[in-house]
Amino acid sequence: MVQLLFTILTDGLIYGSYLFIVAVGMTVIFGVQRVLNVTHGSFYAFGAYLAAYLGGIWYDHDLPDFGGFVIIFLVAIVVGVFFGILIERGLLKHLYGKDEHIVVLATFAAFLALEGVGLFIWGTDPYFFYQPQAMLGYVEMLGMPYDYYNLSLIVLALIISLSIWYFLSRTIWGRLLRAVIFDREISQAMGVNVTAVFLGTFILGTTLGALSGAAIAPTISVLPGIGVEVIVLAFAVVVIGGMGSIPGALIGSILVGVVRAAAVHEFPQAEMFVIYAIMAIVLVFRPEGLFAPPAVRKI
Repeated sequence: MVQLLFTILTDGLIYGSYLFIVAVGMTVIFGVQRVLNVTHGSFYAFGAYLAAYLGGIWYDHDLPDFGGFVIIFLVAIVVGVFFGILIERGLLKHLYGKDEHIVVLATFAAFLALEGVGLFIWGTDPYFFYQPQAMLGYVEMLGMPYDYYNLSLIVLALIISLSIWYFLSRTIWGRLLRAVIFDREISQAMGVNVTAVFLGTFILGTTLGALSGAAIAPTISVLPGIGVEVIVLAFAVVVIGGMGSIPGALIGSILVGVVRAAAVHEFPQAEMFVIYAIMAIVLVFRPEGLFAPPAVRKI
């Protein structure tokens, strides 16, 4: 019984950490720009594909093993900056202030277009990037083997959450960002460059989305359609935790991860059902999410 509970908790924290890395980028973007960015799934997919592609080339040439980890973070930065500028300046800047339904439909159209671009570039064959996971090995806990690489996702999620907290609460740029979140019109009137804040925020969000894909690539077969699955899961986490709430994204991810792990071990047929059931319950009793930030009342 103790072993089962420990396994469920550990598996849940690993999966929850993965979901948090995916969802926190979407949460940051929505919190500042009030944009539900469906293209986030494409950033994840491009991060995974590019990391797997470059990683395959790297290891095919028998280059140093640590290079795979460098590739993961470099890919996140390159994909994040490129698509951050492309989507924010090329699409979203024309949609600020428009009806939310139009923004969602526009980002959904961009998502479908990027899915087609990815299919054109990478094709339909799977890509494998297992070397970083294999290199780290595994540890045995209570009779169960756990990959060090998967456990490192927990550490990565913790570092990201603490870094965002420190940035928002302890830096001048974080205070400017919170001012824009509170009231963008007053911030702009006070001299804050809201355009630059929006662009920087979107690049940060896209980088986190790409990082989640690149980081998970060593543990999966990178196939077409992975962006579709992850955007649905990220949306569920964001809805459960509260739109725009980073603590909500963290707690929502852990909740979803642990409940899913329990279902996998005890009732695997309900693996995905339990996630959407939690989301439905939250929407019924607390539509704004468990930890949604308070809405600003303007008079």
